[in-house]
Amino acid sequence: MDDITSRALVSDPETRRALQLVNLSAILPIERRDRLAELLTGDDVETLKHLAREGTGENTLRALASDLAYLEVWGQAATGVALPWPASESLALKFVAHHLWDPARREADPQHGMPSDVAAALRESEMLRSTGPHAPSTVKRRLASWGTLHRWKGQEGPLASRSLRLSVRASTRPRRRKSKLLAFASGGRRRSEVARLRVEQLSDEPLVPLDPLDPKSPTLPCVAIQLGRTKTGNADDEGRVLLVGPPVEALREWLERADISQGPIFRAINRWEAIQERALTPQSINLIVKRRCTMAGLEAREFAAHGLRSGYLTEAARRGVPLPEAMQQSRHCSVQQAASY
Repeated sequence: MDDITSRALVSDPETRRALQLVNLSAILPIERRDRLAELLTGDDVETLKHLAREGTGENTLRALASDLAYLEVWGQAATGVALPWPASESLALKFVAHHLWDPARREADPQHGMPSDVAAALRESEMLRSTGPHAPSTVKRRLASWGTLHRWKGQEGPLASRSLRLSVRASTRPRRRKSKLLAFASGGRRRSEVARLRVEQLSDEPLVPLDPLDPKSPTLPCVAIQLGRTKTGNADDEGRVLLVGPPVEALREWLERADISQGPIFRAINRWEAIQERALTPQSINLIVKRRCTMAGLEAREFAAHGLRSGYLTEAARRGVPLPEAMQQSRHCSVQQAASY
């Protein structure tokens, strides 16, 4: 390639961004790198390079890059111009309105929620797959990434505004039942087991029928969790439990959205609200349970992470599941201890 051709290529903004992203090739796979070069601006690329130089973890950087690309595509589709920095409060509220909406109201008012042209642009860019409102957790994560990028740019954004927090909290999207919680649905795991859970302990299993007695029954996804040696087990105990149905879907969505392919599944979040490489501590899980209870209007001091474990056996008994079968999931070795719940 002669010098004239080289200069011409480098003068092309998209090519220049792709070349700049070569420095991040160890973090961003080549197929994603080329796609990001199409979606991100030159300033975006410089920000990612800065974060890499500052020692931001690979998983965190991948998640930030993914969220930033989504925000850029959405911003262009929703406003007709590139995503502004800093973003206005009205733009952040528009983002929430486009992603957290009421399906019932949408039926009566087609203008409610994300406009069809915005959704079409996101799908064309392969950034949107869902046809319904987003999960509040996904919206909160993208808002957190947006806020993190503001701070790294040295800018004050609107993302901590009270009106924005209230708009997210007021989302009418149906709440997920507790059975979608991995810690509960996998047999009432101890907080220490949840904290040290790693992707390498998961394995996909064949689909299982919702009703084993019905040959035409719909099927549910299934994942096996290899717990290894547990508190009450021994070195020869496999400690294998199953996760079936909605909890599997929630787990897979989390791993995909957080771009986690190895290592700890549940991770710490730093003061900039970015996902870290290290796992949550058992104490953090206990605090999260208490915080969620408070958000639900319950008295936090009456609840603890152990309630996930005891609650599983209690719920199993209420549904008529024989104790020995429930113990296969909870991994209790003592019938007396399990029965005490």
